[in-house]
Amino acid sequence: MKRTSLIAVSLLAVAALATACGGSSSGASDQPAASTTGTPAKELRLGYFANVTHAGPVYGVGSGIYQKELGSTKLKTQIFNAGPAAVEALFAGSLDAAYVGPNPAINAFVKSKGEATRIVAGATSGGAALVVKPDITSPEQLKGKKIADPQTGGTQDIALRTYLKDKGFKVNAAGAGDVTIVAQENSTTLDLFKSGKIDGAWVPEPWASRLVLDGGGKVLVDEKTLWPGGRFVTTNLVVTTKFLKEHPETVRALLKAQISADAEINNDPKHAQEVVNAQLKELTGKALKPEVIARAFTNIEVGEDPVASSLKTSAEHAFATGLVKEADLKGIYDLSILSDLLGSRVDDAGLGKG
Repeated sequence: MKRTSLIAVSLLAVAALATACGGSSSGASDQPAASTTGTPAKELRLGYFANVTHAGPVYGVGSGIYQKELGSTKLKTQIFNAGPAAVEALFAGSLDAAYVGPNPAINAFVKSKGEATRIVAGATSGGAALVVKPDITSPEQLKGKKIADPQTGGTQDIALRTYLKDKGFKVNAAGAGDVTIVAQENSTTLDLFKSGKIDGAWVPEPWASRLVLDGGGKVLVDEKTLWPGGRFVTTNLVVTTKFLKEHPETVRALLKAQISADAEINNDPKHAQEVVNAQLKELTGKALKPEVIARAFTNIEVGEDPVASSLKTSAEHAFATGLVKEADLKGIYDLSILSDLLGSRVDDAGLGKG
């Protein structure tokens, strides 16, 4: 593999977190958060998915790298099915950091008027596809079909809605229209696809590979083909501004852990697949078939690069759906600690707070 690197929340919860976070936290990739001193946190509450597109944290937590780098800070993890639910947990104060897709990260920033969260690193590029029944051979045949994705307002949901709109289909916010969109857990999607109750799904890895190899589906759209150079951000690391301000040393340790885990994954993909698969079995109760996880790994790029330019485009797509209110994303990134660790400035596409 190459080395690179809606959520519905109550106004009260958003207001509470925004108040707690304050408006003075660093938000620029060229501001000195990397050198800011603070007290290491006693505990870091981290959310991520049991997906191949979250290979960095799955591998890093499972191999012990994250806890080792965090030292005396206790790592507490929570698994989610999709980004909007993880953002809800950030807003509710039950998480300090989470790996989520671009659209949940955008929505968190917009909902809190830029106060609640910052993207501090990328994690994965690629690894999402629209898999359909074999008899569907063209986009036109999607009319009248039922297509699933992980959660309304999530990264794959926005990608699916954008694609359908580009192909001339009309679908409302509830998922009804020329094509029916069904938001549900990925495991349910696989079962319903096998039984013929849905016609396809826009899902992340390893579910795209499972729909192909276990469900007999075929890829109608590899999302890479829709992006310049085939690169688009799939997973970001988001931290609450409150935690970033109070515990920059802990955020630094978390980023060091991710960088180490990413390096090991890219240096020895075969071993990484074994570790990730063992973790997926522990987290979900079932390991993937070797051919499934091998196929899934070929479709992702693991690394810290946030591919910030693609987040800009994802934001435009999200705003166009009406599921996310249009807003200025200036300040959504704080890549200062990451830039310091990597020894060079990481591009934030002008979305750091200068």
